[in-house]
Amino acid sequence: MIRRRDLFAGLGAAALPAVAGAQDTYPSRPITMMVGFAPGGGTDIVSRMLGPRLQEELGQPITVENRPGASGTVAAGVVARARPDGYTLLTGTVSTQCTVAPLMRPPPYDQLRDFTPVMLVGTLPLVMVVRAENPARDIAGLIRYAETRPDGLNYGTSGVASQQHLASELMARRTGMRMTHIPFRGTGQSVNALLAGDVDVNIDTLATYLPYIRDGKMRALATTLPQRATALPETPTVQEQGFAGYDMSVWYMVLGPAGLPPEMVRKLEAAYARSLADPTINRRLVEAGYIPGGGTAADAAGLVRRDAERLGRLVQEAAIRLE
Repeated sequence: MIRRRDLFAGLGAAALPAVAGAQDTYPSRPITMMVGFAPGGGTDIVSRMLGPRLQEELGQPITVENRPGASGTVAAGVVARARPDGYTLLTGTVSTQCTVAPLMRPPPYDQLRDFTPVMLVGTLPLVMVVRAENPARDIAGLIRYAETRPDGLNYGTSGVASQQHLASELMARRTGMRMTHIPFRGTGQSVNALLAGDVDVNIDTLATYLPYIRDGKMRALATTLPQRATALPETPTVQEQGFAGYDMSVWYMVLGPAGLPPEMVRKLEAAYARSLADPTINRRLVEAGYIPGGGTAADAAGLVRRDAERLGRLVQEAAIRLE
């Protein structure tokens, strides 16, 4: 259950007009990057990977502040209500920007109107994983395994309406497997539940599970993008295993509050572009399972609009609700 009590505690004053001329000297003090999840997850990893390089580009410290809660919407709410001066930014995800907030009553922010998208910084394929002891070697094997379980399979996620939840619901609908959702307060708890045998299968970000796959504790059954993941070239995709059109991932995007001045957006856009093009940063992202991002602020805004529509339909079809 996601409770909204104290959701906006500490959000600060409502957005105020940017100080005249501030963009000419921006940035002149440290920048806070809000992350809506606990340390160690995909959002935190990509933020901290890029932070030191961005500091070089912008000439100011970048402080990553983890503010977990309500499937990432607590941190997103902080940024939605921040002053549009470029000093409070968000590493948002497809969940915080496209699927979770509209299900809350009342919504904590308007996912399309309350933010200024800056740049897509990375995309992570999801991976379907089971414990090494599980007999399944692919999706067909998991379907056979599920048929031996009277109550079907349990799967864990980091929260209701997260991309992991949507990917698993879509998998259940496409395969006909009976799958019961067990939401946790974060990715770490979901990982531990799978390791302990409290859940049977998880579909989560590749960066989260790659270390467990490489050390033999878990087995990858499929990845979720149309193309195979560079970090797991031997693992077939869901589409390759007979489920055409299955395409799910988690993307990470830098956003500011609505009204961020265009000149600030251009400075941030250029700094992120140079950081992502850095060979060392690029290699580290790929080794961790990410597909490095890029593009323009307009591209980022278009992605939010398209996925809000596409995934919103899936939420409705799966009758997902926040209790």
